[in-house]
Amino acid sequence: MTESESVVYRVVPKCACSTIGQIMFYSDHGEFFDGDIHDSKDRMHKWAQEHSQPLLESNIQAHKSYAFTCVRNPYTRVLSSFFDKVCGIQRNGKRYRGNLVPQLIQKYGIEVGGVDGKQEFDQIASFRRFLLFVRDTIRWRRPMDPDIHWSAMSGHVSTFIANGGRYDKIFYTENFNEGMQEVLDSIETKHSVDLANIPRFNESEGHGPKRLHPVEDYFDDLSKHLVWEIYKRDFQLFKYDFENPGNKFATGEIDLDEVHAKLGD
Repeated sequence: MTESESVVYRVVPKCACSTIGQIMFYSDHGEFFDGDIHDSKDRMHKWAQEHSQPLLESNIQAHKSYAFTCVRNPYTRVLSSFFDKVCGIQRNGKRYRGNLVPQLIQKYGIEVGGVDGKQEFDQIASFRRFLLFVRDTIRWRRPMDPDIHWSAMSGHVSTFIANGGRYDKIFYTENFNEGMQEVLDSIETKHSVDLANIPRFNESEGHGPKRLHPVEDYFDDLSKHLVWEIYKRDFQLFKYDFENPGNKFATGEIDLDEVHAKLGD
């Protein structure tokens, strides 16, 4: 939530969350946060900051401010997680979650492009094995609990509703400017934001190897089956095209009443 309480955003990882956070920060302070917005400790309210929790709770439960979130195609989101978090070297110069990658190499036979993530490897075969791992973490919480970057978006979106929140808008990463503009038009900001000139703050960009193939090449019948098992609710609620992994755009409009009804129980 912005410090001025002008707007509340439910973060969904891998869905333009860095850019959205920076836009919110700018709308309050007329400048961007210097560094990764996820590292900020003040001038913005976050659930992870204890002093922010009572303010967030009272605001959300009384629906004092406009509330929104942003979602992304499940196929491109899980692919992005693989290249960024599993194959890539993180901001701190280390592998994501320490022993995660060695464990994946050992237990699932995944390749990640060598020590620096820059060597050639069979991206399609490795990604499909990664999907098995994702399914195992989500279905059986083995060999570890699901990670926020690849757990289903509907799970992230639902906690806000379960705790008494109600969304005014859920928009698509794929139509980012249009959706974000609608949010900005609905709130009062201290500083006006020109979306056409805002840089994209992609904290994961350049971490991992470049994707070499079209999205659809990574998903054979078995992979699609796994994706449906993991992300069925995301496809249904956010109206993405399950049949065609090559179509990143939604095929319908999000029904907010349906989202609140199905994720609020």
